[in-house]
Amino acid sequence: MITSAQNPLLKEIKRLQRKREGGRFVAEGEDLVAAADAAGWRAVHRLEAGIDVEPALLDGVSALGSGTRVLAVYEQRWAEAPVGPLALYLHGVGDPGNVGTILRGALAFGAGSVVLGPGCADPYGGKAVRASMGALFSVPVVRAALGDCPAPRIALVAREGAVLRGTDGAGTLVVGAERTGLPDEVVAGCEAVAHIPIAGESLNAAMAATVALYEFTKRLEP
Repeated sequence: MITSAQNPLLKEIKRLQRKREGGRFVAEGEDLVAAADAAGWRAVHRLEAGIDVEPALLDGVSALGSGTRVLAVYEQRWAEAPVGPLALYLHGVGDPGNVGTILRGALAFGAGSVVLGPGCADPYGGKAVRASMGALFSVPVVRAALGDCPAPRIALVAREGAVLRGTDGAGTLVVGAERTGLPDEVVAGCEAVAHIPIAGESLNAAMAATVALYEFTKRLEP
């Protein structure tokens, strides 16, 4: 059992909490670690309070305000190319909580992959990992160009284009940041433009992506 705050593994974990190094990241909490186990991810390191390390020492390297009972380090996984038939492409979604929540929505509605374009937050950062609620371990993430994504590519633009309708659930939904939306050149690279009809001014990126995924796939229900 680790009994010293000077333990090299604890120091490594503390560094990883600040900045991902060597392609590794930290997941904290029993639910996240259980999700990783269920998805077949093998931990590089795994520490459980009272078994592998003194509880106070584990709390000392935790990024959670309340501390944690279990913590594990994993190697990042990046898919080589977008996976369909339904993909989600993000452009400029810089909030890690939104990226994590989008991953959760992607898992719920069967997206084959989440594609990160320019300006997107790191899905393996602590806030994104926690917001994903374990979906990160089941949904492939990839850095790729819009042109590499499954067609048709449908740009979500507030109050422009047709109302988004479900089809056969194949293609790529393209989502931008809440404030700036999608650049003109990204919209021009899509085969269609659509919007989600709402009463208010806007939805944040995570809400828009989740609602769009639901609408796009609901016709697949038996």
